[in-house]
Amino acid sequence: MSNGSSPHPVPDHDGLRPRRPRGGTLAIAAAAVVPACFAGWLAWQAMSGPGGDGPPKTLPSPSGSPAGQDSKASESPAGTGDATQAGRGSSPAPSSASSASADEPGGAPGRGPLSGRTIVIDPGHNPGNFKHGAEIGELVDIGTNRKECDTTGTATNAGYREAEFTLDVARRIRTLLKEQGATVVLTQDGDRAWGPCIDERARIGNEKKADAVVSVHADGSAAGNRGFHVILPAEVKSGAADTSAIVGPSRDLGERIAGRFVRATGTAPSNYVGKGTGLVVRDDLGGLNLSTVPKVFVECGNMRDAKDAALLTDAKWRQKAAQGIADGIAGHLGG
Repeated sequence: MSNGSSPHPVPDHDGLRPRRPRGGTLAIAAAAVVPACFAGWLAWQAMSGPGGDGPPKTLPSPSGSPAGQDSKASESPAGTGDATQAGRGSSPAPSSASSASADEPGGAPGRGPLSGRTIVIDPGHNPGNFKHGAEIGELVDIGTNRKECDTTGTATNAGYREAEFTLDVARRIRTLLKEQGATVVLTQDGDRAWGPCIDERARIGNEKKADAVVSVHADGSAAGNRGFHVILPAEVKSGAADTSAIVGPSRDLGERIAGRFVRATGTAPSNYVGKGTGLVVRDDLGGLNLSTVPKVFVECGNMRDAKDAALLTDAKWRQKAAQGIADGIAGHLGG
């Protein structure tokens, strides 16, 4: 892992770290299963009609950490951080109130089906993080252990950074949700030099009493690993982390986003995590562990795969991705 200024940063962020598939047999089995799973998704979407909000609620409950290796080597396990950092408190001074951006250029939220709802969109990382290795390397408490404040994120092989992607998609989602009357808060809007830290990202949603929070990301797994996945919070109760109240509503939010993402983008769920469902449960992400409101992460695709990278760098596809996420949020909130 590196937080330096390389034009191709090591793929890393809030613990999203798939391990390489274990053995040829598993890889062959996965290759056979995924097309069938995706075909099932598309058939369900067709049968659900325009009003469908996501995959059937009978989807299997994925568990455990994602598989794959070359991806998101970010948050250090407990005890692996620099000893000089381990005692350094929580995220630094900027308060969530001052760092969160609630207003899109162009005015206040309008009237619509989401009027009165507050939604927080969390663009993963920050384009300036790679210049602030010391700051983002500070360890913060995520309840279960201590992890880096933030990371640089990944990039395509051509140098398009994840942090640029996430900010662009987050702004597009904001526009779509505000058109439906929602109050939309971004955890950062290119208005700060680095961060915010992962604990502050969670705190922004909590303090806003958000009806839903979505953290936007792109993965950095091995070439050949393709597709999106939505990360749901596991039930965690340790230290400051207690997700017991949000596991259920977060799953509903994630399922609806996954279903609408397929419909809007035409892309398949991940072929390397989630067993074809597009859903993964994690207990090691500070942004989820510390949330007290419904929250999910969306990995929109794999930046290190050439085919996925071609989508992620296409502005028209990014608009489709934003539409899928916004539609899933609206479906969760009854909009």
